[in-house]
Amino acid sequence: MNQIANLHEPVMLHRCLDLLASSLHGSNPVVIDATLGLGGHTEALLSSHPTLTVIGFDRDPVALELASERLSKFGERFRGVLATYDQIQSVLDELGISSVQGVLFDLGVSSMQLDSAERGFAYAQDAPLDMRMDQTQGTSAAELLGSATEDELARIFRVFGEERYANPIARAIVRERSVIPITTSAQLNRIVESVVPKAPGKQSGHPAKRVYQALRIAVNNELAILSDAIPQAIDALDVGGRIVVLSYHSLEDAIVKQAFQSAATSSTPIELPIELPGSGPRLRVITKGVERASEIELSQNPRAASARLRAAEKLEAA
Repeated sequence: MNQIANLHEPVMLHRCLDLLASSLHGSNPVVIDATLGLGGHTEALLSSHPTLTVIGFDRDPVALELASERLSKFGERFRGVLATYDQIQSVLDELGISSVQGVLFDLGVSSMQLDSAERGFAYAQDAPLDMRMDQTQGTSAAELLGSATEDELARIFRVFGEERYANPIARAIVRERSVIPITTSAQLNRIVESVVPKAPGKQSGHPAKRVYQALRIAVNNELAILSDAIPQAIDALDVGGRIVVLSYHSLEDAIVKQAFQSAATSSTPIELPIELPGSGPRLRVITKGVERASEIELSQNPRAASARLRAAEKLEAA
């Protein structure tokens, strides 16, 4: 377990701690770690705030088990929950908690999932194409590749992966699967490489990276779950509580940005001279645009390169 913990470097850890710290005063504050992973952010929060309780959500039972072992030294101050983060409100209701003082989201795929070849998240390792964050349920990437129509595959690659060559890649997949099922990352890599033109000096990363992103998002229904979760997290915050979100691609960030802007905007019609009761802004956005990892962190943790951080604070109802 210690070896796994040492390999896991939480992204923008100190900035997340700083942003949440001001809301964790008083007796027995509560923070939701909506994306527990291996528990790096939660461990730092619990170590920094001796009276804090963290409720850690993760849909991956393997990650939850590993994190719970890592965090067992904190006793009842850590509560692990096997759930997707669009279940925030129902979990809080079950626990009898009316509000929390902080919420942290660290979106995307975890280091453990990327580094475990058998999970099939990474194009760099030949493995079965699974990509389910919870391997006990749902449709795997291989099953999706085998059952979706050409049009459905093209839409997934185009919308979720922002893939320029979505149509020809989908066409090649359908053609290939008529001969042999596509079940491994090596097969998928070969198909994508045969379609995407090589541009020496201009290619950024592996040509299949957007296809993998798209499949992962589709398999785990990530964007729909996130769209439901952010408003629930805002609702759950106590006045003065803070929400911090780390996203890793433009689709996630757009959902977070829109939710923050909506909650930070008065709903009183613009033509009225006074603000109507209960229609004032519910959030104050703390960050100006998105914040990025420092050069020092990037040199130590390359996975922070695509991180986009946004944060906001809950306002008292007008």
